[in-house]
Amino acid sequence: MFTGLISAVARVASLRSGPQGAVLAVERPAEFGDVVVGESIAVSGVCLTVVPPAGPGQALSVDVSPETLARSSLGDLGAGSRVNLERALRASDRLGGHIVAGHVDGTARVLGVEKAGDSWMFRFSLPASLARYAVEKGSISVDGISLTVAALEEGSFDVAVIPHTFEATTLGGRKPGDLVNLEVDVLGKYVERLLAARLADPDAGARDERLKQLLTNGA
Repeated sequence: MFTGLISAVARVASLRSGPQGAVLAVERPAEFGDVVVGESIAVSGVCLTVVPPAGPGQALSVDVSPETLARSSLGDLGAGSRVNLERALRASDRLGGHIVAGHVDGTARVLGVEKAGDSWMFRFSLPASLARYAVEKGSISVDGISLTVAALEEGSFDVAVIPHTFEATTLGGRKPGDLVNLEVDVLGKYVERLLAARLADPDAGARDERLKQLLTNGA
């Protein structure tokens, strides 16, 4: 689990693809000096597991499954590409962004970037399959970055990006046409599934009425 607060930006050392997936190697930032084999890290929003070699000073290597390559933008990376990195959330950490699982729901394109005072306004495409989870002023993860939806239109959404986020993440180098990873708020997906099951249950209304009566009589 992650928060969408990027720890570092690093460059890809290599991406070796094969029939069973790929091995991605990322240059190790100083903040990741003590990362060990088996640890989870988010690479541009994708939760991956560190594999050998992972000694001090060595690049961070992670296996990427065919499913992840198909659902995310990682397959488009090459040596020198910049990626956002975040270490997994510890129980003692502050939740400064929002709950990010690192399970990418799909990809989107940058549609526009405009300066807005000291900040920037980004517009991204919004796949129809994910549109129902996007809520104005709600949270969304773009390349692993916790952002707030500033505006919604059919097929797109806007986010305002402050100078620190622009400079400390890969957003500073993004331009129209670039592919990014999207993860919608996981809480919305759980609520949708629970409600769908409830609406499909013909006895749900009767149980609610009985519970209401018990609570009333008990009071």
